[in-house]
Amino acid sequence: MAKCKTDCIERPLSLAFEKLGCVVGRHPCVFLLVALYVAAALGAGFVFLQEREANDIEDQFTPVNGPAKLERAFVVETFPQSEEFSQIRLTSEGTYASVIITDLHGENILTVPAFVDIIEFDRQVKKIITGNTFENLCAKTKGRCMSNTILDIINYNAAEIVSSKITYPLNNNMFLGSSIGGVELKPDSSEISSAKAVRLFYFLDEKKTKENSYWLDDFLKLLSNYTEQKTVNVSYFTSLSRQKEFETNSDSVIPLFSATYFLAINISVLSCLRLDCVRTKVWVALFGVVSAGMAVLASFGLLLFCGMPFAMTVASAPFLILGVGVDDMFIMISCWQKTEVHKAVEVRLAETYKEAGVSITITTLTDVLAFYIGLLTPFRSVQSFCMYTSTALLFCYIFNITFFGACLALNGRREKGNRHWLTCMKVPEPTGDGDIACCVGGAYDENTRKEFEIPMDSFFKHYYSPFLTRVWVKTLVCLIYAGYLAVSIYGCFQIQEGLDLKHLAVDGSYVGDYYDKEDEFFSDFGPNVMLVIKDEHFQYWNPTARKSLDLCLENFQNLTLADSDLPPISWLHVYLQYGMNFGFDVDNETEFKSHLTAFLNYSGFSQDVNFTNNQIQASRMFVQSVNIRTAIDEKNMLNELRETAVECGKLQPPVNLIVYHPAFIYFDQYAVIISNTIQNLVVATCVMLVISLLLIPNPLCSLWVTFSIASVIVGVAGFMALWNVSLDSVSMINLVICIGFSVDFSAHISYAFVSSEKSSANEKATDAISKLGYPIVQGAVSTIAGVVVLAAAKSYIFRTFFKIMLLVILFGAVHGIVFIPVFLTFLGNCSNSRVKNKQYSDTNKQQRKDPVMDHTENVWCTDPDCPSL
Repeated sequence: MAKCKTDCIERPLSLAFEKLGCVVGRHPCVFLLVALYVAAALGAGFVFLQEREANDIEDQFTPVNGPAKLERAFVVETFPQSEEFSQIRLTSEGTYASVIITDLHGENILTVPAFVDIIEFDRQVKKIITGNTFENLCAKTKGRCMSNTILDIINYNAAEIVSSKITYPLNNNMFLGSSIGGVELKPDSSEISSAKAVRLFYFLDEKKTKENSYWLDDFLKLLSNYTEQKTVNVSYFTSLSRQKEFETNSDSVIPLFSATYFLAINISVLSCLRLDCVRTKVWVALFGVVSAGMAVLASFGLLLFCGMPFAMTVASAPFLILGVGVDDMFIMISCWQKTEVHKAVEVRLAETYKEAGVSITITTLTDVLAFYIGLLTPFRSVQSFCMYTSTALLFCYIFNITFFGACLALNGRREKGNRHWLTCMKVPEPTGDGDIACCVGGAYDENTRKEFEIPMDSFFKHYYSPFLTRVWVKTLVCLIYAGYLAVSIYGCFQIQEGLDLKHLAVDGSYVGDYYDKEDEFFSDFGPNVMLVIKDEHFQYWNPTARKSLDLCLENFQNLTLADSDLPPISWLHVYLQYGMNFGFDVDNETEFKSHLTAFLNYSGFSQDVNFTNNQIQASRMFVQSVNIRTAIDEKNMLNELRETAVECGKLQPPVNLIVYHPAFIYFDQYAVIISNTIQNLVVATCVMLVISLLLIPNPLCSLWVTFSIASVIVGVAGFMALWNVSLDSVSMINLVICIGFSVDFSAHISYAFVSSEKSSANEKATDAISKLGYPIVQGAVSTIAGVVVLAAAKSYIFRTFFKIMLLVILFGAVHGIVFIPVFLTFLGNCSNSRVKNKQYSDTNKQQRKDPVMDHTENVWCTDPDCPSL
């Protein structure tokens, strides 16, 4: 049955590739020119690149339809923006500029000299004019610009900073937790003794978008050149900074493209270089790199034509495509070298396609499907990367069997005429009398009538594989694997979740400096969380309902993340006190509603209650969070708040509410990142297994494919955590890549083992390694070479891509040529090689990494139009 399945799929594909190879070999110029034309035509889509760029951080790096986005939509609709500005009531981050000011020597910032500089700085900022003054653009409350509390306390007089008694975190009911950081209090007192940092905010009216952008640009120019401070250090940030710095990420890798292609060309040429001036494959190697570049040009151009958003993460795809494309080139060149040199070019190419075509089809299929599965993620940045990369891999495959095949045929014609690789002039064939290689060429093995075996194949066959199958070496390999697995599992428990927003900026950016200062000095207090009661039928005047609400608020206050010393900001509690002072019955619905409007206008809580048509549609209160220092704290806070909200809905009577803060838009990634990564890995693994069972139908082989995939994923996940890489939308991409590349390395070596004609387990392992060892190493080196330059990138996104790709390829290759062969020797008797000899001769040729043909078999083209020798 297994053999039937293989024949039903493999045999028609092999015959189709054989015929295609014959056609390409007969008309190489047609395929070469058509491929160039297609690439050029589709490449015109790059004119839409700027239009298609999708660099909005929220859109690309937060979950599509995340709960916080739905909660924000409700808050925006229910509580329209007021003319009176309130920072805690913002539904977005707002439009603002901010600075964190510290002492030059890290000492107490609450000194007269420091505040002289601070007040002068504040004056300089407010003097910025861009057609509009700060006074015209600022966010206002009661007709006046929002001011900074710390400067109000000292009346903009530096001398008063010493004489004023400032309490913390509340000073005359004004919250200072976000204004003063690194605070030390006097013993048994709430009075500030010293502080390390002061933060100032300059909020602008969000409606004046264009004017605000000009002002913020000038703010950044002022700060980048500001040298007037004598005693303080200033770190600065604006609401546009993160986005602007993120958009410069791609610029940091553009210079690396040339380095990548230079490296790929050199590796390709060196791998294909021969001393024989006829048999050397220099030009073929060069055009193999060109083929990968054409694939990127055509695929990206096509998707840009189709309107596919181009996210920042896509900029790392060409590096990967180059590595994979060159890998396929090596396979085809290796298969070409196993054909008989005296056969016609079209026959040789037909045999090459028959040998390599199904192989690169299988591995392309697994890689492409792994990326398409990535489209299931709720992150647009991942979706964009997976779409562009998978499409580029398809084009890479298409150009390999058309454009590169045509180049291989043209090079074959040169070899057929025994012409020099550089001058194309005919050279004499070697006579065996010590002729100099540059003067003669075209040597081949007289016995096999094929090109001579390359040294690396001899190394794996005669040295490495016999060494690996020694008992003491296998014992050592098992111990090394146990250590690898232990470290990997330990690392998996150290994984940090979430994308730190400061990592979206390039290294050395002022954004990173600001975030570092914020983490250091202002992490004692977290977001002021909005509790929105969305039940329009909730009876605020009912003592029983209020009791449920009080219990709900108490539950929030009892959370470890809430500050029990800071009571919730509650309009209802103030209103109840208001009712007692004015002597009306707040338990009576009519009286409760009749006085509510006047209270809201008087108290400043008008933005917290949607009182429409004599009905309270919704209302909101606020709880201050504390000690939110790490990504784990952010995740736990969000989970605990939402769980508490659910519990409030179970009270009698229920309090149906939602929790919201603008930062929750980004915190939502914690809710889906692990579950979604696991989902993608499981689905991808199942798909890979189905493909393996269909095209490599051996249960034992499938078992070892599964084992290898799991082992590589565990290793990559564990070691990436130890390498300070968090699990986020960027690293999620690479974990999906693990699946495809794990299959590439493991499936071939496993099936080569179980299908080997050798009798003993050690001989089977030796046979498999001798055939697949060098192609695996070649493929690994070429892929790593495609991404290694990203190690020098100044962007976290691209360095993360390099780190995980390095781990994926390194661990995948080590499993393929070290761990899996050794483990298979322990289960060698599970295969039935005598029965599978013929199946092996047919299906082993599918393997992408196995360039070896049966040297004793003359494979002739089945196309009657194909000439034979």
